[in-house]
Amino acid sequence: MATDAVQSPSAPNPLADRIMSVDVLRGFDMFWIVGGGEIVRTLDQFSGNPIVNFFATQLKHCDWRGLRFEDLIFPLFVFLLGMAIVFSVGKIVAQEGKAGAYRRILRRFAIMFLLGIVYSGGLSRGLDGVRIMGVLQRLALCYLIVSIMFVHLKPKQMALVGVALLVGYWAWLSFVPVPGLGRVSFEKGENWANYLDSMYLPLRKNDGAWDPEGYLSTLPAVVTCLLGFFAGMLIKSPTVPAQRKGLYFMAAGIVLLAAGFAWGLQFPIIKKIWTSSYVLAAGGYSCLMVGIFYQIVDVWKIRAWTAPFLWIGNNPLAIYMACNLVDFQKITARLVGGGVWAPEGGLGAIATTTVSLGLVLMLAGFMYRKKVFIRI
Repeated sequence: MATDAVQSPSAPNPLADRIMSVDVLRGFDMFWIVGGGEIVRTLDQFSGNPIVNFFATQLKHCDWRGLRFEDLIFPLFVFLLGMAIVFSVGKIVAQEGKAGAYRRILRRFAIMFLLGIVYSGGLSRGLDGVRIMGVLQRLALCYLIVSIMFVHLKPKQMALVGVALLVGYWAWLSFVPVPGLGRVSFEKGENWANYLDSMYLPLRKNDGAWDPEGYLSTLPAVVTCLLGFFAGMLIKSPTVPAQRKGLYFMAAGIVLLAAGFAWGLQFPIIKKIWTSSYVLAAGGYSCLMVGIFYQIVDVWKIRAWTAPFLWIGNNPLAIYMACNLVDFQKITARLVGGGVWAPEGGLGAIATTTVSLGLVLMLAGFMYRKKVFIRI
């Protein structure tokens, strides 16, 4: 979330100094959110192909324990946010000092947090139905905390904070009995993260309600953002040859994956409470993806395939909000002929999901060509 407001065609090029592979990877990540995943799941309903079924299964969240591709989409976005902080906040501090940086950081945090509430329905379900915590809200909190750390702490100190958060979260959930349960538990609805939400999450009228982006699990999510921050430091480093950066990312990814799955033997990998083992495993996959994309796009410069991902990756917030506020499926139903295409199944459903994604890509491509980049 880098520059400001809306850039017009006559404004200075906001894409200057950006790392192309990072934008492409961000767009690749968003692609599965805005329709790519739905196409695969729709094909699975009618194809009966075991390969399609495998990928469709990967595009569904694990119910609780475990890790699938779908469980990596959100942490990759948090990771990439951490990478962006290195460039955006670092530039603000250099140009405007710490006071200016604080103004920008707090403004971006507030806007992102409020947009998250709007995305989740705002006041449409009444005051008791407002979702205080959510995807954009978690991104906002991670951005706020890591940015403030960047302003005041050295990288080694930030790393120590990250280790303390992971170890502290593990110790809390592993050794402190859950109130009312009398024992330690990692199970759904019986763990500390869910307990704190059910007791103290405001504007939730149902007893026992908890949020997968709730209070306590935001702390380890901050470490995911910190991992991205250190990845951004490596990308920015002028002393490391570009040809080695991709290899370093992939090596770091393998180490994090091994550590995450090993830790998961005692502290299970669970996305919905963002366990410490999940942070390391998801961070490992994120490092691998960054390394692969950096090597292909920025080192080998194989870019013919990147256009749609680049369009989305340069306007992620705008596209994310547009998919929530605009009913592309309803528009598509008219474009593909409604009942003529038998929208209840078969070609009708496949056509609807495909054309809907096409409309999203057309919007992203139009904004990119017109140099309309909505930032906060």
